[in-house]
Amino acid sequence: MSRILIIEDEEAIADLEKDYLELSDFEVEIRNNGDDGLKAGLNGDYDLIVLDLMLPGIDGFEICKEIREKKNIPIIMVSAKKEDIDKIRGLGLGADDYITKPFSPSELVARVKAHLARYERLTSSQAEQNDIIEIRGIKIDKTARRVWIDGEEKAFTGKEFDLLTFLAEHPNHVYSKDELFREIWDMDSIGDIATVTVHIKKIREKIEYDSANPQYIETIWGVGYRFKI
Repeated sequence: MSRILIIEDEEAIADLEKDYLELSDFEVEIRNNGDDGLKAGLNGDYDLIVLDLMLPGIDGFEICKEIREKKNIPIIMVSAKKEDIDKIRGLGLGADDYITKPFSPSELVARVKAHLARYERLTSSQAEQNDIIEIRGIKIDKTARRVWIDGEEKAFTGKEFDLLTFLAEHPNHVYSKDELFREIWDMDSIGDIATVTVHIKKIREKIEYDSANPQYIETIWGVGYRFKI
């Protein structure tokens, strides 16, 4: 079930939008001011945001700008302002659509469905194009060489990325430090296997909740390392 966030200070309008969207089997939450709306939009797991322009506290323009910097989900901006400059500004900040009040709730539902369908097609296409590994909250995009931990992107050096990817692609297989060095650095270790230990430590600091008690990359004492699933 898709989750919708409505950021709207007029409670009667927000409740009406919520009722119509829930009748179409959406899960809906409402925030009635800009500050709460921005916090929910940035931290919540929503599939689409219906965003009023004029709000107490932070206005819709700033909310749209900040959310768009962090997330790609559809944003439908709603406003009583009919001026083209406001529409242009809203769309320029990353809004996907702009609806002028008054509008029919059924029109809003139709636009929500259309934008969700379009976003799903785009994300599905991207997932098909890119080679993705997902294991227990870790998402590795091999094509883009990017890593997310519980939805938060983490920065990895080239060799850290290669080492994490190799282990994740071969779960539950124990590799010695020499094997990993030859595989990732493409050379015999000749005393350089400490490099593997250093890189494992750095990777754990980025992916583990407690690097002292790793849940992903285990140390098999006297042997090497194993990526656990």
